[in-house]
Amino acid sequence: MNFDFSDDQKMLKEQVSKFLSDKCGYDVVRRVLESDELYAEDVWKGLVEMGLTGTAIPEEYGGLGLGALELCVVAEELGRVAAPVPFSSSVFLATEAIKLAGSEAQKQKYLPKLAAGEIIGTLAMAEGTNAPSPRTVKASLKGGKLTGTKMPVPDGEIADIAVVLVNTGGSGDKALSLAIVELNGSGISKEQLKTIDPTRGHAALKFDGAAAELMGAEGEGWDLVRRVLDGAAVWTAFEQVGGAETAMWMARDYALERYAFGRQIGSYQAIKHKLADMYVKIELARSNSYYGAMMLNDNGAELIEAAAAARISATQAYIYAAQENIQTHGGIGYTWEANTQFFYRRAKLLALSLGSQLYWRERLVTQLEARNAA
Repeated sequence: MNFDFSDDQKMLKEQVSKFLSDKCGYDVVRRVLESDELYAEDVWKGLVEMGLTGTAIPEEYGGLGLGALELCVVAEELGRVAAPVPFSSSVFLATEAIKLAGSEAQKQKYLPKLAAGEIIGTLAMAEGTNAPSPRTVKASLKGGKLTGTKMPVPDGEIADIAVVLVNTGGSGDKALSLAIVELNGSGISKEQLKTIDPTRGHAALKFDGAAAELMGAEGEGWDLVRRVLDGAAVWTAFEQVGGAETAMWMARDYALERYAFGRQIGSYQAIKHKLADMYVKIELARSNSYYGAMMLNDNGAELIEAAAAARISATQAYIYAAQENIQTHGGIGYTWEANTQFFYRRAKLLALSLGSQLYWRERLVTQLEARNAA
């Protein structure tokens, strides 16, 4: 069985890699980090011109009509450079939510604009530090009016539309529904939030009777959002693998350049062990990510388990590689001038972007228990 990508997918990977190498170097990441820019508009424009924002959108809605695997290769390359763009929010979350739950009219209205990069989308779930669940979501939708606060919302300050998890008054899991809202309308305010990674903005969105439309059937929001998160977990795992691998190579290159007591520090056993541990964790994450990609592409029966395993292992690999990259660089790795911080910041941010490790472990264990009991 061939678990590798096709020649066409590898060609896409090379094209994206070349573009990002040319247009999204560390100077661009630092520019966004140190300025008031909310994202790298020049890089985003280039991704749009390549058609990547419409990668998995069907052709009848203005997209390229490709699939989940193509998004995997794009995600990995974006992760390699810690790209400061709203790709995951708009493509992995908002676009996929509309594809899954939107009515035909909603798809016709929003998907062509998302594909063309005319608008940016996001998914608004959390309402503070509590994990979103049927018990914690208080934002409500009544009579087409949305009321409540969502925070933190990824790329919320620059997004034009948001798919919002709302309480529509049912019981248990049936209490939640999805709604779509245009963020330039009345009754909406945005507040920028500070996070560990300013190159990927987050905001608080406050709704006070804002006009919104129901997406999907009422009471199906919790099931729908978990299905969206399963797909996003796989794509984010590829993004994390890409970032982790870059951190590993940064550490390796520095270990070969830096001399201490007349020897390359890479010749010391402690450094060798660090690099070997990074490699092992990354390869484990890559294996899980490839299996998750296969399940996602084929809509396989083990998608939930595969997505959770990819999410957990990729998060652990990225955090470990980013931390050890700083340690390998020694004192200079902690300075503001060092580029090691870009990957540490992104690793920490992505670790919570789709829910905590605890959420994904519980999802994995629950699914395995249910399958074993069947």
